[in-house]
Amino acid sequence: MINWDKKGLFFQPDALLYWQNSHAALPTALDLGNGIYRIYFTSRDKENKTYVGYFDWNLETNLIKHQDSAAPVLSPGSLGFFDDHGVQATSVVKVNDKVYMYYLGWNPALTKPLFYTSIGLAISDDGGKTFTKYSKAPIMSRSEYDPWMVSGGTVRKENHIWKMWYLSGIDFHIDAAGQAISRYDIKYAESSDGINWQRNGHVCMPLADDESNISRLSIIQQEGLYKAWYPVKKLGSMGYRIGYAESKDGLNWDRQDHLSGIDVSEEGWDSQALDKQEVIFHMGKYYMLYNGNSFGRDGIGLATFE
Repeated sequence: MINWDKKGLFFQPDALLYWQNSHAALPTALDLGNGIYRIYFTSRDKENKTYVGYFDWNLETNLIKHQDSAAPVLSPGSLGFFDDHGVQATSVVKVNDKVYMYYLGWNPALTKPLFYTSIGLAISDDGGKTFTKYSKAPIMSRSEYDPWMVSGGTVRKENHIWKMWYLSGIDFHIDAAGQAISRYDIKYAESSDGINWQRNGHVCMPLADDESNISRLSIIQQEGLYKAWYPVKKLGSMGYRIGYAESKDGLNWDRQDHLSGIDVSEEGWDSQALDKQEVIFHMGKYYMLYNGNSFGRDGIGLATFE
């Protein structure tokens, strides 16, 4: 069993930059080799629009190098586009000399706080320093299987098959007390090129009776198993907790949330929630980058297990 050792806040947004007014959410890792990882994150401007930036992290020296440019690597689209209110990176895949970034684009709805998300793709030709959006339209959006939204795609390329585990929006409603209740689980899609995706509604991780949401998976493969960490939210709860599951085929998962090895702190920036996380295994050591209260408002925390 892994018992994570929390190291505290690891990275905080730079409020001097217009697009980092608050939040450093959804840490997403790209392995650059030699113990160096590029960590993409999402920040918000004063209008709550979201942008993607990065920093390079040397695991062996624990040093951080900020991105070469002060500008975001991915910004909201034009008015009316699927990503006109924000973009958030959820997965990156290196393919030969290109880097594919899968991101969610979102729009607010007329009925607050309802919102809509779709999955977009941006491609880098310079090792993940700059990106160009593949299309003005999403590569995956709502369907018969996902009537409210699709979001949070975790993508892996295995041989000639691209695999995606994504958030599938089941429904969204306002209860009698005026509280917004969303429900989304994890479904599966496949592709031969990373762009055109096929899905049949297969649910990888269904919600338990007392749960409302399972969010973005962080997946590693070890000992013939897929191992995943993910935020999970109980009905009536304001804050996420981190769960854990294993799978032999990536399609059917055995949830073992009690083995996640981490919980909220008694006080401070991660005392109310443990949100989006990214797990890295390097040289016999596990690293978890994660968000705390208010969806990563304060920044990214670090926990380790050796």
